Amino acid sequence: MKNFLLICSFLMSANLISQPLSPPTAHRDSVVDILFNQVIVDEYRWMENPDESPYFEDWMDAQATLTKKSLNKASFQCDSYNAIDKYLLTNYSHPRKEGDYYFIYSFFDNVSLPALFVQNTFRDDPTMLVDPNFISRKDKILLKGYWASLDSKYLAYQFSRNGSDWAEIRVVNIGTGIHKSDELVNVKFSNIAWKGDGFYYSTFLNNGSGVATGQEVMYHVLGTKQSDDQVVFKRENNPSAHFTVNTTSDERFLFLKEIDEDKGFINIFYIDFQSAIHSLRPLLTRLTNSDNVQIIDNHGDELIAISHKNANNGMVIKINPQNPRVWDLVIPEYEQSLLLEVKLLEDKILTVYQTNGKQQIIFFDYQGQVLHAIQIGYGFSVSGFNGLKTDKKLLFSYEGYAMPKIVYILDTENYKIKPLKATVINFDHSLFETKELEYTSFDGTKVPMFMMYKKDIDLHGNNPALLEAYGGFGSVEMATFSPGIVHFLMRGGIYVYANIRGGGDKGLTWAKQGRGLNKKNSFDDFIAAAEFLIEENYTSPQKLAITGASNGGLVVGVAMTQRPELFKVAVPIVAPFDMVRFEKYTVGHWHTDEYGSVSDSAGFQLLMDYSPLHNIKDTVNYPATLIMTSDNDDRVMPFHSYKFAAKLQNRMAQTNQVLLRVEREAGHYGAQSSFKKVIQEDADIYDFILYHLNGKNSTDH
Repeated sequence: MKNFLLICSFLMSANLISQPLSPPTAHRDSVVDILFNQVIVDEYRWMENPDESPYFEDWMDAQATLTKKSLNKASFQCDSYNAIDKYLLTNYSHPRKEGDYYFIYSFFDNVSLPALFVQNTFRDDPTMLVDPNFISRKDKILLKGYWASLDSKYLAYQFSRNGSDWAEIRVVNIGTGIHKSDELVNVKFSNIAWKGDGFYYSTFLNNGSGVATGQEVMYHVLGTKQSDDQVVFKRENNPSAHFTVNTTSDERFLFLKEIDEDKGFINIFYIDFQSAIHSLRPLLTRLTNSDNVQIIDNHGDELIAISHKNANNGMVIKINPQNPRVWDLVIPEYEQSLLLEVKLLEDKILTVYQTNGKQQIIFFDYQGQVLHAIQIGYGFSVSGFNGLKTDKKLLFSYEGYAMPKIVYILDTENYKIKPLKATVINFDHSLFETKELEYTSFDGTKVPMFMMYKKDIDLHGNNPALLEAYGGFGSVEMATFSPGIVHFLMRGGIYVYANIRGGGDKGLTWAKQGRGLNKKNSFDDFIAAAEFLIEENYTSPQKLAITGASNGGLVVGVAMTQRPELFKVAVPIVAPFDMVRFEKYTVGHWHTDEYGSVSDSAGFQLLMDYSPLHNIKDTVNYPATLIMTSDNDDRVMPFHSYKFAAKLQNRMAQTNQVLLRVEREAGHYGAQSSFKKVIQEDADIYDFILYHLNGKNSTDH
């Protein structure tokens, strides 16, 4: 019987390979806009409201059929699923400390949703605290965060349904596992800040995919109805403003940060609950992005914060709330080292710095004197360091792109580290080498990149290569384990990450140089990275693939439409492509400082110059492209991917394959609802890349 099934499986796969694979034709129903005397024709405006369209379901079904058949064909030759499954099967545990307990949010089998587990110490066996099936058996429930009360009795946790940014909050007794009656809805882009017998959180007016406006900061008392919650802060005259709210670890101070995107200002308000009057008062107002302050925690009566005012790489300051404009310097800016993380302990400050992609953990006292430093290898990153100020032992994780997390116990008194548990892997991570490079962009700017590969390959050959970048919002790239990258390296590929402008890898100035009217620098840096790899003979246009997610997907979309001859394969993931319409939905209006806006002529022209959808030419055959999105992504609406796919596919010149892959019942972060789906999503990406780069010659070696 087993042999019969194997034969049938082979015959079905062979049949799929033999079938012609043609893209479906999308209905055209053009809408014409005139902006700044320029005519813009939108052939697929109907895709922005798919529920109201009679064409959408048939078109989506045809896309799904095409994508499934094509990826099955690629999988038959490349078998990425089994390879990634093998490399992903690692055994490690990384508890997060909240109050007196340790928590793990993890998959517990191949098909179930991830659940939240709790343990009394980091060496105990975990027990399940929050089962997603307890909340709903219909929706895919994913946790977005959890916070313990000061007395460690309760845990408030936030979750979403089917990947949406819209969230809900519930409360569970940590000791008994019994849920309280509290159920809060319409939560979005919110944390939870405990104070006394309740917590602060924020809500929005739930208008579906409309522009996110009208945020309100609320206070909820445990055991009461949400309708009784107190409004703490809102802006009637500026509904587009948005806020964050936090309390210090001892709950003495509350901080509320107001971000006014329209005016470009940031205001910080506070309450000192030891004062006679418990009302919000200004701490720092009319800050710009350049002198923004991130308050970490209090140290007695004073506040410890990170500032970038006249400090490109960040410095640590001390603020007296009674005289907040006078700052005392605790840790100065280091010219060559970027400040990534600060954690306050009882008698010292733990920091993480990055110098040319290499991290180090440095301890300071509260006078700014260095106490100890721990060096981290190039191409690896550390994270974690959660817990109480009084904890003498902290957990942190250490990982790289080709090495899963190793969790260490760090003794903050003698600075010794030891593994919590062994991390078991089934491949030899020492086979890979990481190389630090620098290339010259179009305007002479030196841009850092790093490259990973198997030690035995010839770097000066016609190698398959995968180039990735993000390049937006000042985000700093951190090395995180990717079994897909391991798989690609095992197939003889080179993985390259370019730290292009717009990201924060070289500080605030680097981010500014790729933002707003300078946004084009990000795209040109990425294109220059591809040219460098080709010119240095690491790879060739016929062997070069590019990928990126969200803002990184936009980078890919711009590069492939501006310089299609450089690339064989492109995989943009949850990317904005219609930059003329981007700001009209959900959070797009908050990002006009990053991308530009159609409300002014300079911003409009900038957007038209790089918007991938509007730069597709009828006569160009673009690279083989796998467009990845999720049907419930309400951060970058999926219509961006629908329009981009339709316009690429429906042209006579397009002979390279263009596929649209839509993850169902998922949001901006793609497949998260089961271990198998996570693997399958990754496998589809690498099957597509390897099939088009290597074809039948793609085998492990």
